[in-house]
Amino acid sequence: MTLLAQTCTSMTAVDSAVAAATQRLLDGKTKPRRSLGRLEDLACRVAAIRGTTTPELPVKAIIVMGADHGVAEEGVSAYPQAVTRQMLLNFATGGAAINVLARHAGAQVVVVDMGVREPLPAGLSIRAQRIGAATANFTHGAAMSRAQATEAVETGIQLAQELVAGGVTLLGTGEMGIANTTAASAIAAAFTGAAVEAVTGRGTGIDDSGWRRKIDVVRRALSVNHPDPADPLDVLAKVGGFEIGGLAGVVLGGASRKVPVVVDGFIASVAALLAVRLAPAAADYLVAAHQSVEVGHRLVLEALGLRPLLDLELRLGEGTGAALAMSLVDAALRVLHEMATFEGAGVSDSGA
Repeated sequence: MTLLAQTCTSMTAVDSAVAAATQRLLDGKTKPRRSLGRLEDLACRVAAIRGTTTPELPVKAIIVMGADHGVAEEGVSAYPQAVTRQMLLNFATGGAAINVLARHAGAQVVVVDMGVREPLPAGLSIRAQRIGAATANFTHGAAMSRAQATEAVETGIQLAQELVAGGVTLLGTGEMGIANTTAASAIAAAFTGAAVEAVTGRGTGIDDSGWRRKIDVVRRALSVNHPDPADPLDVLAKVGGFEIGGLAGVVLGGASRKVPVVVDGFIASVAALLAVRLAPAAADYLVAAHQSVEVGHRLVLEALGLRPLLDLELRLGEGTGAALAMSLVDAALRVLHEMATFEGAGVSDSGA
């Protein structure tokens, strides 16, 4: 049995009884019941995933995967393809937004080259897990082979499981890849059946003509490749990206080890949707960090059955929203651990 098949078939459901017991603990804290709203929901979700009513404060890692896309040659981005490699170098030296926000959240940033066109120099803190030197231009045929799609997902599984074995208890997903919103839009259209224009946004900030060109590119990709939504690996292979497959694997790997995965924006959410189509049980291990301004993000979150924690009009990617949301996970668990009970503080309970 392949690693992918083994991971998907061995995944178990989260413990709803633990979530209910955790809510009862929160109801005993010195506050009106449910007065901390979705913060309480978050504590219960993490508790259910971890299988304990008193989960420890998390050890955090944000996995940022980068890769290049052949479809960039269609002019779908405001930036040249060289920026993918340049930004991975920026991540490695700590100068990007994700580095700043991860430091604020107390999270490790793990940078992964899943297939940048030009290999990065050795000796940097970048993991080389290259599936290839960029995907093919999927307006002319499949982005990658099915074997490469499987390898990308399994790479993410292995990395997530390795980090969990090393003590990480909260994972976040982030990405970098010029033209990867185009790939994500194609995947989203294939899985949701939505109109292409409903899931295709402006990415890096393209103008009206660029947006219309991007919509045309996604339509051509779907017409040429006919991705089968009932076969997630087929969708990934035909219109996906190496980093998108890798992040789907991170979701599966985290879920297989009962670790919550905080999902960043549109592209990371598309990767999560791919993971859930591969293993439906993975959905309960996800935390949606935020609502992106990318037009298709809301539809993808709805397909996942997730409600985002934040709405800050972000559209950067990199895992930036995931880093911010991780601070809310800390807050939710601190309430659970540190807040006094009615009995312990000598405060009268309404009994409601």
